[in-house]
Amino acid sequence: MRSPDHSFESGDARLRYRDEGEGEALVLVHGWTLDLEMWDAQAAEFSRTMRVIRYDRRGHGLSGGAPGASRDPRDLEALLDLLRIPRATVVGMSQGARAALDFAIERPGRVAGLVLDGPPDFRAGTDRDEQLPMARFRELARTAGLEAFRAVWRDDPLMQLHSGDRAATELVARALSRFRGLDLLDPAPPAATAVDARAIAGLAMPVMIVVGERDSESRRAAAAWLRTLLPDAEWAPIAQAGHLPNLDQPRAYGEALRQFLRRRARAAA
Repeated sequence: MRSPDHSFESGDARLRYRDEGEGEALVLVHGWTLDLEMWDAQAAEFSRTMRVIRYDRRGHGLSGGAPGASRDPRDLEALLDLLRIPRATVVGMSQGARAALDFAIERPGRVAGLVLDGPPDFRAGTDRDEQLPMARFRELARTAGLEAFRAVWRDDPLMQLHSGDRAATELVARALSRFRGLDLLDPAPPAATAVDARAIAGLAMPVMIVVGERDSESRRAAAAWLRTLLPDAEWAPIAQAGHLPNLDQPRAYGEALRQFLRRRARAAA
């Protein structure tokens, strides 16, 4: 049975979320052009023993507002405040990993554990990932329309599933169809900002870095760089998976997350 949608206000935006299960909180944060439904398999699995929270980041899915990295940590904090959740394990995927990392740096006492899945290059003051040519995407969206952008992005290596699972492929297509591209159409989009390496290295909570073994070279390199800053972080490569490992290999992804949660619980005991 599909869990019901709820909504909450954060600043100037009304955001969609789902709240499933009971117990220790697990928050799932999606990547660019996707939405909370990318986590369907993980929510179904982990809500049996945990309280699973997932939401559409602003400007994605059925949430209002325009996408904005600077607002992501505030939105996450507003949701946890609304649900009266003092601490949670936070899983961030791709662009959502930036939101999760920023929140962990700014509110470390509220993060019991941090999972960074397919992270972008946090050193970048501008876009360093050659597989995310944002200037080209903006030009395409503005001159040819969002459907032209969607067609190109749908075929991008970062959006490909290696498992061939039809349901997962359709899920990604539905999410992309809901993406309104307000960040692409913004005539003055905010500049990308780097994350202070010292702030990353100073994180004290348990961390796991997840990377699909078939992800792009630049994303695998970004994950490896994070590993040098966080030598105690767990390393979870997902075989036969690209940039969307939770959809490519949900069983392996679930097992990696489950083991991380168990080890974190033992360490905290």
